[in-house]
Amino acid sequence: MELNDLTKCTGEWLRGVGPEADIVISSRIRLARNLAEYAFINRATPQDRQRIVDLLREKFGQSQTGRDLINLDIEPLEKIDRQLLVERHLISRELAEMQGPRAVIIDAEEKFSVMINEEDHLRIQAMQSGLSLLAVWEQINRIDDQIEEKIPYAFHEKLGYLTACPTNVGTGLRVSVMLHLPALVITRQIEKVFRSLQKINLAVRGLYGEGSQAQGDFYQISNQITLGRSEMDLIKQVGDIVPVIIDYERQAREFLMKESHENLHDRVSRAYGILRTAQTINSEETMHLLSSVRMGVNLELIRDVGVPKINLLFLHTQPAHLQKLIGGEMDSSDRNIERARYLRRHLSKEKENGPGAEAN
Repeated sequence: MELNDLTKCTGEWLRGVGPEADIVISSRIRLARNLAEYAFINRATPQDRQRIVDLLREKFGQSQTGRDLINLDIEPLEKIDRQLLVERHLISRELAEMQGPRAVIIDAEEKFSVMINEEDHLRIQAMQSGLSLLAVWEQINRIDDQIEEKIPYAFHEKLGYLTACPTNVGTGLRVSVMLHLPALVITRQIEKVFRSLQKINLAVRGLYGEGSQAQGDFYQISNQITLGRSEMDLIKQVGDIVPVIIDYERQAREFLMKESHENLHDRVSRAYGILRTAQTINSEETMHLLSSVRMGVNLELIRDVGVPKINLLFLHTQPAHLQKLIGGEMDSSDRNIERARYLRRHLSKEKENGPGAEAN
């Protein structure tokens, strides 16, 4: 499997299956690790960085024998290809924008990726659709153990795993759940939820993690610190609060259906209509409108399009994906025209063929 093959599928984080998948987009766990024999990235020489890439590729490949993996050097990739990987949540924006030897190893099913030479020597992340934190933990813990059997990590008896950022010292673990919360946004309860999360040391980030905005009403909820907490403590902290947020979102949707049904239906229908008829549209507006449509589909206000199709459009209308699908780089104005054409074509097909058509 090669990089271009990724555009032919939705990706694990938007498959739309698993527990609570109408609200929980995906569950993700990331581990930060450094190799004992090398200086941290900000002190490592270019030669050391290349040795780290080569070593981790070799040892990881040995531990994953038989798996279909995509192995990429980031430095020589075109900007559009790096952005494609960011849009699929397979690498961070930081890894895409850094300089020097760095790489990523991607599972063909996109259930995990291993970033080499980001902020730390090694960033392992595993993800699954829906609310599946324990299953994700089992997967990433197994991968981490397989690597540690072959390469010694930087570890302190009292502090735990040593990382470039002090907030990651200890377990090096970041637990993250991505949620779709349009009703809480519409009812203006979202800020109240955020303030409550901050009081219990949980962070709220946008679609692409730290420093990003909440496009399409997607929010990532994650732990902020790891030192002094066990892996299961951190998983439980996030796992216990997410069902509460899910319940708030469901209550908000029920309120809108009961108390403001016509306004809600009008909002959803207008969004669907614009997406099916627009002649030019930017990615931000597209995400906003698709968010309303996705909620409308889940509330059965729209019946001639399926959630898998909407999830696919969330991804395929992002700038890098759109350009890869069209087959060439375009400026923003041309992208807006092509995005509108793509939406018209695919939503019209959905109308003709019924829910779920061409969803995969």
